[in-house]
Order: sequence, then C-alpha cells, then structure tokens
Amino acid sequence: MSERITDPRAASWYEASARARLDGLLDPGSFTEILGPEQRRMSPHLPLFDLPRAFDDGMVVGSGRLDGRPVLVAAQEGRFMGGAFGEVHGAKLVGLLRAAPALKPAAVLILFDTGGVRLQEANAGETAIAEVMRAIAEVRAAGIPVIGLIGGRAGAYGGGGLIAGTCSRLAVSEGGRISVSGPEVIETNKGAEEFDSRDRALVWRTMGGKHRRLTGGADAFVDDTVAAFRAAALDLIGRAPAFDLATLEAEQARLERRLSDFGDCRDATEIWGRLGVNDPAAVPGLTAADFDALVAGLRETTHDAR
Repeated sequence: MSERITDPRAASWYEASARARLDGLLDPGSFTEILGPEQRRMSPHLPLFDLPRAFDDGMVVGSGRLDGRPVLVAAQEGRFMGGAFGEVHGAKLVGLLRAAPALKPAAVLILFDTGGVRLQEANAGETAIAEVMRAIAEVRAAGIPVIGLIGGRAGAYGGGGLIAGTCSRLAVSEGGRISVSGPEVIETNKGAEEFDSRDRALVWRTMGGKHRRLTGGADAFVDDTVAAFRAAALDLIGRAPAFDLATLEAEQARLERRLSDFGDCRDATEIWGRLGVNDPAAVPGLTAADFDALVAGLRETTHDAR
C-alpha cells in the first residue's frame, strides 16, 4: 500500500503546528533551526508549578528561504501553553531579531500564535515583550521588513497583539484574531453586558481578521492555507513602508481620525457601515475573494496605522 503524500502548502494554517507552518511556508529543505529541541533550552520556571515543559519552549526560530530570498523566521506553537511568552520563549525571538541587522535578510517573518504572557513567568514574559518591540524597531530602522502572519488557534493577544502592531505589515486569516485584551479579560473586568466572551460571533467580528483588515489594522486577508500565507508574505515584503518620522506621524494622524470617526460605535457592524459597507451583516460570511473585492472598494482600509 503506497504512502499518502500531503502537500504541506495545502494544509490549514489554523490546524497546523508551528513546524508544519514553517515547512510549507519556506522553500523546501531551506530551513535551518537555531536552538532546536535537541538542545533542550526549556523554561526553568514551569517545574516550580508542576507544569510540563517543551524542549523548544513553544518557539521555533531559524533561517530559510522564501522564493529564493533569505529570511529569518520565528513561529510560536499555540498548542504549548497557548503560545504564551516566557523567559526562554521570548529570548529566542529577541535573539533572532537582534541578529537580523548583521545578517541582513530580505525580511523577518513572525508566525504569531499566542495568548500573551505566561502568568507563571509574568515578569520575564513582560520584559521579553518590551525587548521584542524594541528589537523590531531596530530591525525596521535598519531597512529590513518585519512581516507578521496571524491565523493560529490562539491568535495574537496581549503582548503578542502589541508586538504585531510594531510589524511592518500583517497578514491575517478568518481564524486570526488580534487584540491586546482577550474576550475573557474584558468580561472579567467590565462584565458580560460590556463584552460577552461566550458570544463567538461577537468575538470574531470585534477582534477577527476581517474587522482588522477593514479598519486598516492588517494589510492582507487570506484563506486558511499555508500557501495563501506564503503568497501574502511574498507580496507584503515588497510593500513594507519606510520606518521614519513621516510614517509614524501619518500613523498617529490615522489613529486619531479613527477614534474620531468610530469612537461612539457600539459594534463592529456599525463601523463597517460607516466605512461604506452596504450590508454589514453579510461580512462574516464572505469568502476571501468576495471580501477582497469589498475591501478594494472602500476607504481607509489600506494604510500603515495599527
């Protein structure tokens, strides 16, 4: 009986592991891992809480090629502690970013899949978030694009959402969500009448990929396949904005205008209506192709503000 061969690029990004995503994203055979699981750089803190550890601490970093161009890559494993940042997890990403200006890759790709910071390593995790954001700024200042890809089970929450906002460009799928505070956090602090975390439709239309793309918080909306994310990464590398004062001032102006235009809205559908969407209720059900056609005809959907 012949073995069934599966094309890694046809796989669901949402369902795939961090390593499977990298396998399909990069040119075949080009990935070289840094601090791989055989070196067992694991969290020193989790045993104190009787929690299991992972040999790679849920972060895969290394180098490879994307359509022949050299890139550095970091992929979070959302299946391990929700992809949360801890000391080793964060240090691996910081180290990769700090190496980028000297290595001069065509881009750094970050495959987000994180719920934020590990409560068991809170101080170390928060420090890692700050160090990652500073390192991304330095990489972008060196003229190297940093592209974020978001479509995993955990999304990009907490510090991960902050890091995503510092990237040059972002691609997101239907399954991807971006937010600083997660649904449960908002409900805990403000009550279910403010935000019902059990209302999955509410969660997706408030924090999901389509909403982020419509409001300019993401630069590409893609199908849930590794191939689609690969194509988006190739496209976004060539469209990365300059990292200069003019860009930052333009981002700030757009954020202020966004608050002025939509600050009184109570639901994402109200925002979509003000953007010019004729049938806001139909947006969640649109295919990627139909959604792209919708975006192309609207204002304020393509800019650098997060």
